[in-house]
Amino acid sequence: MTPRTQSQPPLLGRTALVTGASRGLGRAIAEALSTAGAAVALVARDEARLQEVAAGIRAHGGRAEVFVADVSDEAAVRSLGVEYQKRFGDRCDILVNNAGINIRKPLVEFSLEEWNRVLDSNLTSVFLMCREFVPRMTGHGYGRILNLTSMMSHISLPGRTAYSSSKTALLGLNRALALELAPEGITVVGISPGVCDTEINTPLMQNPELRESILSRIPVGRFGQPPEIAALAVHLCREESGFITGTDIVIDGGWTAQ
Repeated sequence: MTPRTQSQPPLLGRTALVTGASRGLGRAIAEALSTAGAAVALVARDEARLQEVAAGIRAHGGRAEVFVADVSDEAAVRSLGVEYQKRFGDRCDILVNNAGINIRKPLVEFSLEEWNRVLDSNLTSVFLMCREFVPRMTGHGYGRILNLTSMMSHISLPGRTAYSSSKTALLGLNRALALELAPEGITVVGISPGVCDTEINTPLMQNPELRESILSRIPVGRFGQPPEIAALAVHLCREESGFITGTDIVIDGGWTAQ
């Protein structure tokens, strides 16, 4: 473990790549990693919003680089790797796979295209990003891969067949990859948020009856906030968290405890 003075940020000198960094949990995690000292690569498809996030990080003295890419596309991920190398070199310390989508409807109403779009965005993208960036993480004795799973990896609701399938599959990916990378000092951990106050949940927030129904099932009586998820991500990236791997941490206000 590298010695660090008490006053130094815990991730000083680290590089972190965050997908889906233009909004919601991805943005909060990227900002928190920067505050903790990491230089961050911001990846998403919306360049304007990425530039907004980057500007905020730079205004506080952090380093942020913008990369526009669809991480569910193999060629785009390859190109991302080339561009990342130009700006950050051949090392990536932290990889946060957060990008994803949700389509809410009964299974019998799903088209195959919609089903594939959810799985490609939520699952295949993680495979592609890990395959591209794990080689940049090996050989240093430290590495952190955080895959945003979901409370829906552990329970589900009607209309979530594609989403739950994709997020549950990530649990298996986490376990297998953690075993592969453990000898390298690289940890792989899933973070399973409950219902958070983010854009992906806007349809829930705007439906008063559904909103109250969901709140009634959260023991703490409120929705999660992005900074709470981000704080957990930063903790998992600290050197002191190197014994946590191959598991999934649920942060859901107590929903799945019932």
